[in-house]
Amino acid sequence: MNELAGYHQNLGALLAADGIPLHYGDLRSEYHAALEGAILLDRSHEGRILLEGESRFNLINRMSTNELLGMSVFEGRPTVFTNANARILFRAMCYNLPGGLLMISEPGQGQALSDLLRRNIFYSDKVTVRDQSLTTAQFAIHGPNAGRIMGQFGVELPPPADCFAYEIALDRTNATAAQRRSIVGGHWVIICPAASALAIHRQVLRLGQPFALQPAGSLTYNTLRIRSGRPAGPELSPEYIPLEVGLWDEVNFEKGCYTGQEIIARMESRQRLAKVMVSLELTHLVNAPAAVYSDGKECGKLTSSAASPDGEIFALAVIKTAGARPGTVLEVGDARRPARVNGYAGLQPAFITN
Repeated sequence: MNELAGYHQNLGALLAADGIPLHYGDLRSEYHAALEGAILLDRSHEGRILLEGESRFNLINRMSTNELLGMSVFEGRPTVFTNANARILFRAMCYNLPGGLLMISEPGQGQALSDLLRRNIFYSDKVTVRDQSLTTAQFAIHGPNAGRIMGQFGVELPPPADCFAYEIALDRTNATAAQRRSIVGGHWVIICPAASALAIHRQVLRLGQPFALQPAGSLTYNTLRIRSGRPAGPELSPEYIPLEVGLWDEVNFEKGCYTGQEIIARMESRQRLAKVMVSLELTHLVNAPAAVYSDGKECGKLTSSAASPDGEIFALAVIKTAGARPGTVLEVGDARRPARVNGYAGLQPAFITN
């Protein structure tokens, strides 16, 4: 066990096998802190990859769905890596830092994404791939007070819809602060050297006390992300195409070739999707994965589900477009529990939502 994991345990955390806190003993308190104040999470299991060299943008641009050329310094954009059949391999948040292009992957995928990047470097490319997942730590602040807490570090807050990174000093150590898309209130991450992680976590907690900041674990995060309709591991898999799981704003339809482009472009030009991701309201918790039924016939899959400490049940499913209209009543699981479609999850195009 490393020093940071032991520190989390001293704060009351129950750890997962990878050392990331699952909770700190009071899920209700964590959940309401996220809704009303702010929470601090250890997200060090997300991969952190730094690309250096003049070909760094070209490498990512020819491999993934979004347009990364022309990013301003400190700007951030998400992108998706797909296979030749346009199925999702990885999703990453990219920031153009002065020292290189920083990529933040989904949990546990840093090594695999680094390997994919290295395999696709051409002989003439001038780029190096550095997996920094083990030499750095990553914390996340969520909640309505997240921006006010970041203001304590001298961060000039950008407009809410933008994703920007900043270089800050914490505990006399250089760190990177980056804004990400919200799942509840503001969403900021702090990336720092692993050797300084414990001291920085303590400093952030101390400076966040006036803003009701408290530590929280992955169980609270998972409930919040399902509640917000954000796809994660179960949805970001080779079973789905980015457009099917609400990632339309992470695909640039004007850029040049990338792996899987022809299929994605065809789906957009024909304005037809066989499946879409929706948010469901369940009367009983049904563990994912589970089949979803419409009029007695299987129409899709429940991909994520969670019960909040207040008894609410949140769920995501990828189902046939015909059954995805808000208000549609479906059935889920072997017991055929009733489920009501609350709405489309993620970003969907006008031809689906109209």
